[in-house]
Amino acid sequence: MKPSDDSHLKSIIPKARLSSSIWEKCDAENHLDICLKEDVRDSLLRIANEFYIYLGVSVPVLDITLTGSLANYNWTSVSDVDLHLLVDYSEVDDNLEFVKEFLMAKKSLWNEKHDIQVKGHEVELYTQDTNEPHHSTGVYSILEKEWIAKPEKMSSAIDTDAVLEKAYAMMKSIDHALNSPNRLTAIDAVKEKIKKMRQSGLEASGELSTENLAFKILRRNGYLEKLYQTGLEDFDQSLSLDQ
Repeated sequence: MKPSDDSHLKSIIPKARLSSSIWEKCDAENHLDICLKEDVRDSLLRIANEFYIYLGVSVPVLDITLTGSLANYNWTSVSDVDLHLLVDYSEVDDNLEFVKEFLMAKKSLWNEKHDIQVKGHEVELYTQDTNEPHHSTGVYSILEKEWIAKPEKMSSAIDTDAVLEKAYAMMKSIDHALNSPNRLTAIDAVKEKIKKMRQSGLEASGELSTENLAFKILRRNGYLEKLYQTGLEDFDQSLSLDQ
């Protein structure tokens, strides 16, 4: 892919409405113009309950939310259902870093093991600390059946050149890491760089930031999968003993 190739960028241009397979118009008495479809809500509650049982932690779930692109106007046919269980990490253990690592590991194992889909969208589970800032512009409480952060229609005026240049630069960094003589170290470094890049963009400008859109392009064109898969294979090899 070259900076002038915007085929992946076109797929993430904001839509005029939320996904009709997930959302529907509400009754007037709800004082909301759009709500989660009841069959979708029921399905997500069942999934969340199974995930909570799998986690094996005896703390209350304070909320279950739907966030990410499917709770926003930048959804696509391949968007994940980002399903978050909100808990207070400090109620699990005083060592918050341990709790975070433990729950992230459980989340990764669950998502690798299961391929659960709702309305054609893969469900991605995540445990969120109630004290953790969340920068998404669309957050819907499945428990309370109301918007926590209601999305606003986005302008489609995106600096495509800047997005494509940023994506191209990160692709070059990934290529360099994959060809490095110290590949595993280089991969870890570029993964951290990409993480910081996306986070800074979300914090500064939200879903349509140059950095976040560049990240989505890397995910769509397979560059992130190649980076993470190669890193995993190299890590396993580093711990293996040849015959």
